[in-house]
Amino acid sequence: MKTLILNGNQLDTAAKIIQQGELVAFPTETVYGLGADATNESAVKKVYQAKGRPSDNPLIVTVSSVSMVETYVASFSDDAKKLIKQFWPGSLTMIFKLKPHALSKTVTGGLDTAAFRFPNNQLTLDLITKAGVPIVGPSANTSGKPSPTTAQHVYHDLNGKIAAILDDGPTTVGVESTVLDMSVDTPSILRPGAVTKEDIEAVIQRPVMDELHHVGMSRRLKHLG
Repeated sequence: MKTLILNGNQLDTAAKIIQQGELVAFPTETVYGLGADATNESAVKKVYQAKGRPSDNPLIVTVSSVSMVETYVASFSDDAKKLIKQFWPGSLTMIFKLKPHALSKTVTGGLDTAAFRFPNNQLTLDLITKAGVPIVGPSANTSGKPSPTTAQHVYHDLNGKIAAILDDGPTTVGVESTVLDMSVDTPSILRPGAVTKEDIEAVIQRPVMDELHHVGMSRRLKHLG
């Protein structure tokens, strides 16, 4: 497979590749993600293959609107609504309980929750809107390697393993998004990132748990990368 490097003028091509069940690496403000149609189970499996990632690890679902999340999520708490208003689009990934059978177990790793990300990158938002589906979006690298911040990083690592890379230049943040579990009673940070614990607590006006120091959370921690 020849990996294409596409620019913003080739957005229709990138969207068509997603619709055809192939993989497109895409830019966000944090790192480049590896995109596939989140509603296409065979496409999602290709992400695991390209990354060399265990297939029971949940994948982040990347969206271009809050209404897209509402298609899959049972409900938003008042705290979630405050965080959405403050940080989306942006560098906060939030985990929510899903409606029954809303997403394939291939996406969720067998869990009844999924992590959603609404990135602050217009090119990727346009890609998702044109494709008409949410896309899974783990970092666009082989598992265990540094997360990529340029299209060239992705090409060096995944050339020949994915169909295309949508190049929007270097990312502006360069640190992965914060992952916050909103499916539990006390919101819990599973991965620290660009949005801090203090930022979150300032919005919801209550303590947030840092699950990196909490035992028994290994399964949910697989939302990383």
